[in-house]
Amino acid sequence: MAEGGDTELVDIIDIDDRVIDTVPRSVMRRDVLRHRAVFILVRDSAHRVLVHRRSEHKDIWAGWWDIALGGVVAAGESYDDAARRELWEEAGIRAEPMPVSGGPYCDTEVSLIGRCYEVRHDGEVEARDGEVAEFRWVASEELRRMVAKERFLPDSLALLGPHLFGA
Repeated sequence: MAEGGDTELVDIIDIDDRVIDTVPRSVMRRDVLRHRAVFILVRDSAHRVLVHRRSEHKDIWAGWWDIALGGVVAAGESYDDAARRELWEEAGIRAEPMPVSGGPYCDTEVSLIGRCYEVRHDGEVEARDGEVAEFRWVASEELRRMVAKERFLPDSLALLGPHLFGA
């Protein structure tokens, strides 16, 4: 689902993940309101990780690298449905994501409760919705070097980093 600002609705949640309001995405971003998000780690059979650089048109962290596909869960959407949708929209991957972790994340830019998933994918990837500028398959050591050198999304690293790199 392409980012719709005032047309895309997002459920605002409390710390216990209960819906307390529904607002346009632009309001959620402006007021840094707690919402639901999904993060999907994609690995191939060689254990490489699919990373991507975000489009310059993203509403937050434009042009940064990310270790996970995913995004904001739409109002009324389940985490699992959002994970499947995001995989398809961002990379053209049809798969059943397996839950691996999750939890809250908050900084000056975002406040969310995330569910983290992993999928195995050996096929092609295709940037379908304009949110991804570039994909790259990277081995573990290369990924560690990239994370040390490039700007990566802090929420993905905080929530999936322990699963990916070990606690």
